[in-house]
Amino acid sequence: MVSDASGAFEVKITPQKPDNREAEAAGLGRMSIDKQFHGDLEAISKGEMLAAGTDVKGSAGYVAMERVTGTLMGRRGSFVLQHSATMNRGTPTLSVTVVPDSGTGELVGLTGKMNIVVADGKHSYEFAYMLPASR
Repeated sequence: MVSDASGAFEVKITPQKPDNREAEAAGLGRMSIDKQFHGDLEAISKGEMLAAGTDVKGSAGYVAMERVTGTLMGRRGSFVLQHSATMNRGTPTLSVTVVPDSGTGELVGLTGKMNIVVADGKHSYEFAYMLPASR
């Protein structure tokens, strides 16, 4: 049975030094991610992002991995989220999915997809997930 979780989060994205000049010249960037989730998911996350911009305004892409640690509807543990996003001349496409078998503690077996919403400069999430029955 699919469950839904929602809430707000704060995010800090910090540019990192390029690994090499070729990546920098190609317009590739690397950032660290620090998040604080509130609501049904009370957690922190740490992650890494790789991004690429283009010469066309509003077109770009990024991939990211982040480990989320805390409680989801009272169940404690951690899991990994995988991001894949593109912006095609201002039209965004985003996929944020739980990495299979990444759940730990009371979140073992977690599957799901997260939707990130940005409105009026504030971030929130909608998380449709499944967990095995409590043991």
